[in-house]
Amino acid sequence: MNVIMFYILAAVILVCSVLTVTSRKILRAATYLMFVLIATAGLYFLLQVNFLAAVQLMVYAGGIVVLIIFSVLLTSHIEHQFELAAPSKSIPAALAAIAGAAICIASILQFDFTSRLAEQTTSPDIRQFGHAFLNYGDGGYVLPFEVISILLLAAMVAAIMIAKKNKQ
Repeated sequence: MNVIMFYILAAVILVCSVLTVTSRKILRAATYLMFVLIATAGLYFLLQVNFLAAVQLMVYAGGIVVLIIFSVLLTSHIEHQFELAAPSKSIPAALAAIAGAAICIASILQFDFTSRLAEQTTSPDIRQFGHAFLNYGDGGYVLPFEVISILLLAAMVAAIMIAKKNKQ
């Protein structure tokens, strides 16, 4: 059942990722992006990394996509359609995508996944997790959450500035 769910989630991620970057309507692209982020959280749940899955749902699928949709609705560009890319831009983009895929596949094939699993024999302790969660130093999670909050603030300020710019 896990393998079937993995393939379903992977198919959703692949299809919606392609639809995100190829959609000419901005609101549809944001909706496809939301499906990609939710399916990614599904993969995290499948790997039993519940905390990371919850963060993925709350911060990315819940926060950033909502801000993107609000900024689209605030600027009244809901019917905006992106123009088609010229063939002179499509060919370098396709070559860059193929090169990036080749680098990713080569990196995955060279990595030894089995040696890492043998090292993780200790069970996680909630006190260690709480200490790491509130730690500013190495291995701490406070700095990434602060960066995400600044990202959300910048997206909201940008949406308000764009909306006010069009009304003047």
